[in-house]
Amino acid sequence: MVSALTLSQLYNSCDSSLFSFATTKELQELDEPFGQKNALEAIDFASSIEQDGYNLFAMGASGSGKHSTVMSFLQKKAKAKKAPSDWCYVNNFKDPRKPIAIELPSGEAVKFKDEMYELVELLKEILPGVFEGNAYRNEYEAISQKYIEKETQIFKYLQDEAKRLNISMNATSKNRVTFAPVIDGKVITASEFNAIEGKEREEIEKRVNEFEKIVKDALHGVNELNKAQRKELKELERKMTKESVESLIDDVRSKYGFSEKITAYLDDLQDDVIKHVQDFLVKPDEMPIMPFIKDLYTPSFSRYEVNLFITHDEGATSAVVYEDNPIHQNLIGKIEHLSQVGTLVTDFSMIKPGALHRANGGYLVLDARKLLMQPFAYEELKRALRSKEIRIESLAQQYSFISTTSLEPEPIPIDVKVALIGERVLYYLLYHYDPDFGELFKVTADFEDSIERSKENMHLYAQMIGTIAARHDLLPLTPEAVARVIEESSREVSHSLKFSAHLRTLSDLLKEADYWAKKNNHSAVERDDINRVLQTRIERANRIQMRLYDEIDEGTIMISLSGEAVGQINALSYISLGGYNFGIASKVTSRTRIGKGEVIDIERKVELGGPLHSKGVMILSSYLGSTYAQDKPLSLSASLVFEQSYNKIDGDSASSTELYAILSSLSNLPIKQNIAVTGSVNQFGEIQPIGGVNEKIEGFFDICMRKDKDGFYGVVIPEANVKHLMLKSEILEAVKKGNFAVYAVKTVNEGIEILTGVEAGEADESGNYPPSSVNGLVTARLEEFSKNAKEFYRKKGDSSDEENKADK
Repeated sequence: MVSALTLSQLYNSCDSSLFSFATTKELQELDEPFGQKNALEAIDFASSIEQDGYNLFAMGASGSGKHSTVMSFLQKKAKAKKAPSDWCYVNNFKDPRKPIAIELPSGEAVKFKDEMYELVELLKEILPGVFEGNAYRNEYEAISQKYIEKETQIFKYLQDEAKRLNISMNATSKNRVTFAPVIDGKVITASEFNAIEGKEREEIEKRVNEFEKIVKDALHGVNELNKAQRKELKELERKMTKESVESLIDDVRSKYGFSEKITAYLDDLQDDVIKHVQDFLVKPDEMPIMPFIKDLYTPSFSRYEVNLFITHDEGATSAVVYEDNPIHQNLIGKIEHLSQVGTLVTDFSMIKPGALHRANGGYLVLDARKLLMQPFAYEELKRALRSKEIRIESLAQQYSFISTTSLEPEPIPIDVKVALIGERVLYYLLYHYDPDFGELFKVTADFEDSIERSKENMHLYAQMIGTIAARHDLLPLTPEAVARVIEESSREVSHSLKFSAHLRTLSDLLKEADYWAKKNNHSAVERDDINRVLQTRIERANRIQMRLYDEIDEGTIMISLSGEAVGQINALSYISLGGYNFGIASKVTSRTRIGKGEVIDIERKVELGGPLHSKGVMILSSYLGSTYAQDKPLSLSASLVFEQSYNKIDGDSASSTELYAILSSLSNLPIKQNIAVTGSVNQFGEIQPIGGVNEKIEGFFDICMRKDKDGFYGVVIPEANVKHLMLKSEILEAVKKGNFAVYAVKTVNEGIEILTGVEAGEADESGNYPPSSVNGLVTARLEEFSKNAKEFYRKKGDSSDEENKADK
């Protein structure tokens, strides 16, 4: 019969004597997490290769240190790269709706903005003086005098013609002339003119009409002179402005001659200054208007400003940007609007950069889940990576949600590496359903969940503990405390030969231990402080567990922990609630009778059994048929049920337990109720490993100890689960005292022997089992079922024949 497991098999303790330090403060800090060689090489590869599509997806469990590792690695990588170009937006004087993007060497954009500001301020000072100087005034007066003389000649001509035609003329303005006929040296009135008749009236009308035509032609000439004067004065204004402005702008041109865009922009700016020179001559302070409306009359020079879009300090390196809120506008930038008199207005100065702009030339890190949860953000990211440029468009503009006219800024080319960080399921779903994903994210960094528990790795783990403690300003740990953390880390991954690579869990444990150590006035975190953390965590989360145990104690949940019973067995299940996991016992019962080889899963019949549980029942059915009825019909009907189960049941970890109950019912051998069972079974009777083995054993142990601390109890588990055992100290003490035992079995035969105390029995060359063995008793019972079934059907057939004869 299988022996109980030893203490060393139940718990792989860590020997603190392996560590030579007094506290972890003496240890050198780690620059990067250990045990993640493949992931780090993938990050290095993705960040170094300069080919399209080689972006990174870092995947692993939440809290495994993906984000901190990727950020730390990329920041080191970025320090070796030069800072990318600066970018700014300027006004497009030809089409203000399409601002111009200008690229400048790193750190030069601020200087360019200052140059443009100083240029405009200088123009404000110089231009008024130019138009108040003698040179301009002399030329202005000369032009004005020339046209005054020409107008004088025109009006003198009119006077002469009026005198010739005996008409009185009065010029009230350059474009308005009044006149009336004269008779005998006297201007006649309208009533006097109406009283005149005959040839005299006709003669007067003829003279007036002739003079009216002359006046019309003359005034047209005056208008042409006015146009010519304005044109000449405007040309003078343009010439004077150009002479004053060109030299100033040429100074700026010479500094930025390397940029064709800046040169073209300065040419357009010069033309705009010349065109709007009057804006520079206005002096609002001298206007006799109220202060609160003075702004309305103050010219705006904002069109000459420079929108510093992306800038870098001198000596800066490439950026590593993490966008915590990757909504559409935070990724690609936005165009802000200002409400003026009920209307939304905007200009190039309201264009704001997004994370892709800030990361241009460097690295952008995004949380995959957050990115996918934001509408249109993922699609916009893919579009930018495919086109290698960022086009700023609002969603309202793209989908015509509003009719407000907006800007169309010139797209900015990008050269950026994107690192998405997320869980494995997101990577697999994206790769399967999104054809673009595999083309754009060709590199994966898969972070390990667990690390081999070797001596070398344990020393590295101690360094990692010291690193976390130092970075979070926590108390250092003693060797005994480090050993206890390693043991708990092994329990986290349910593997005695490995420990967890989950850095967040480790960090949380150290922070809580620091609290208790300081509360107890310890100079370093000790083993008891770690134990206190683990105990208080259980106490904060185990209310449901304790209520279930109370119901078992009270008999509400019926669990037998003593004696023996046929067809009844204690199965172990695993419950996870809000991050807290514990085990609980359940009674499984089986009844057998004559039938047609059917095993009835009552849970499945009432739709409380999940597919995995039903699969386990079908497998054990196959085992029964292949083991006991290879060459004959299986005249059996067996029913299985988890007693007092009112919720969904799934998983196959109880399939061996259910099989033991059927074998007990068939053999009529009672099962020891002080021993619980877990493990799945395959068609060959081999016991397969299951999950949550530590929690299941500890749950049954707690239930038993509440019943009788001096009794003997045990658990049967799959042998393949032995390496997963990291049981709590109370169980180890009970094992030492002989109050508890854990048995590991490979096959159904080994398990049934422990549960019944009867030899399972091996078949001889003829396929017969020893009569007193479990298998022998099961075979005999099945043969009895088969014989009785045949007899039943024979009698039923004879009875039917007699009835048929009687009817005839």
